Amino acid sequence: MAMTHALTVMTIASAACAATFIGGLLAVKFRDRLHLVLGFSAGAVIAVAFFDLLPEALATGSPYFSAIEILTTTAIGFFVYVLLDRIVLLHDHEAHSEQHDHGGATGRGFLGAGSFSAHSFLDGFAIGIAFEASRAVGIVVAVAVLVHDFSDGLNTVNVVLKNGGDRKGALRWLAIDAVAPSGWPMAMAPPFTLILSCEMSSACM
Repeated sequence: MAMTHALTVMTIASAACAATFIGGLLAVKFRDRLHLVLGFSAGAVIAVAFFDLLPEALATGSPYFSAIEILTTTAIGFFVYVLLDRIVLLHDHEAHSEQHDHGGATGRGFLGAGSFSAHSFLDGFAIGIAFEASRAVGIVVAVAVLVHDFSDGLNTVNVVLKNGGDRKGALRWLAIDAVAPSGWPMAMAPPFTLILSCEMSSACM
């Protein structure tokens, strides 16, 4: 049973990886039309936030927090991220000539791509925890993750290219973002859980 559960989670994580890669590779292919891709990916992110993540947060948190508390926390998180983004942007302007000479992505590009990768890792965490709760919950979370991982790949590549990065750097970040959802399921799947259980048993003895 545990092995079947682990295989299910790893299969979904692999599908999320593939969806992210497809989105990112399309962004690389159409980089000459980056403004169009950016428009689509920006709309996709807004749609995911308002029609997927926010309703899910309200539904999940309702037994513990009021809607006002959840929305206020969301607004504060958004404000903090925007503030951090602007600070990095100011730093990038000061170092503009150096970044231009080296042709590398700016700190803003790294911040954006790193944020998407961290988000993808948490997607894997959510899938694993959801299937621990029940199969029905796991399927709902898995569908939500798969739907928006395509746009995650688009956005990861776009944010690197838009902020001075090259194709190689964009693909490197895409690979990190794509494999990130598999991190948590791999850590929770056999033989890793078996090793962890043995270590804990040895420690208790």
